[in-house]
Amino acid sequence: MAADHTHVRPWRMIERRKSRKIRVGSVEVGGDAPISVQSMTNTLTSDAAATLTQIRQLEEAGADIVRVSCPDVESTEAFKIIAREAKVPLVADIHFHYKRGIEAAKAGAACLRINPGNIGSPDRVRDVVNAAKDHGCSIRIGVNAGSLERELLERYGEPCPEAMVESALNHARILQDHDFHEFKISVKASDPFLTVAAYQQLAEAIDCPLHLGVTEAGALRTGTVKSAIGMGSMLWAGIGDTIRVSLAADPVEEIKVGFDILKSLGLRHRGVNIIACPSCARQGFNVIKTVETLEERLAHISTPMSLSIIGCVVNGPGEALMTDIGFTGGGAGAGMVYMAGKPDHKQSNDGMIDHIVELVEKKAAELQAAKDAKAIAAE
Repeated sequence: MAADHTHVRPWRMIERRKSRKIRVGSVEVGGDAPISVQSMTNTLTSDAAATLTQIRQLEEAGADIVRVSCPDVESTEAFKIIAREAKVPLVADIHFHYKRGIEAAKAGAACLRINPGNIGSPDRVRDVVNAAKDHGCSIRIGVNAGSLERELLERYGEPCPEAMVESALNHARILQDHDFHEFKISVKASDPFLTVAAYQQLAEAIDCPLHLGVTEAGALRTGTVKSAIGMGSMLWAGIGDTIRVSLAADPVEEIKVGFDILKSLGLRHRGVNIIACPSCARQGFNVIKTVETLEERLAHISTPMSLSIIGCVVNGPGEALMTDIGFTGGGAGAGMVYMAGKPDHKQSNDGMIDHIVELVEKKAAELQAAKDAKAIAAE
């Protein structure tokens, strides 16, 4: 049986929460739009060249949206250049200073990340909302457990889901009172339990798109695990329209992990999904090193594709049946290459990596050509 990526298996279906759709520049968020993947630059925004270099790296990794801090006038001035050169929509991160929000909207921000209640007087909020309307900006209301309003902390005693959701809805009401509805909301905490509980309550209370994240999740490995548990459980339940994995690591890693989470749940596919055995005494070649090398050499492939690398024939043939390309065995210095789930030809272990890379690149080119031809025919 050949690999089949079109068959819908009922036990793999995730029913997404019905949210209204907004736009972040050219990217649709919510409704039936694909779940978008975001990251944030960590360069000084006032250094436009350095910030653009990092945005380019994020774009190459597949980022749909990138957030950029705008804490001062120098940053919003540089933002004009950055927004003009960036290929993806940019979110301007604004805290407290309402003028920065107005400046960022004028400078080309696709979205403003603010908390309306922190902006100041009603007049200031009105000015920021009007700037967003005038320049086609959406808004993200960003609630964090670590920075809840004092009144809510005094009333609830500590950060809790109820306090976070109340804060979010209060901020949303301010925008709605100004007849502004192009907004999404996040309610993040570093505790996955608190994060999930807050999003579950918020999902039932309002129909706007939700931006998911476990904030300050930690270093690359621990933060990835924590984010996968927290966001994975919400996405599995159908909650979430756009995500950001918050890691104390290179922002490019956030994009990679974000796509891996979505890929694991079958919600979005980008690049080569390598299915590999954990390695044991039965292995006919060094599986760990092989997979590590293949991940590096296939990182440039964005076309969705599955590849199985299995060290023996116990599970290998079965796994290869369900992948686009597979290599199984490796005993006696060679293994079997599978194409579209069927045994195709033998390949020596020594030349296996180069051969697999060549096959994947050829397959990716064929799939892309077919996609391009279909798009042309539809025009």
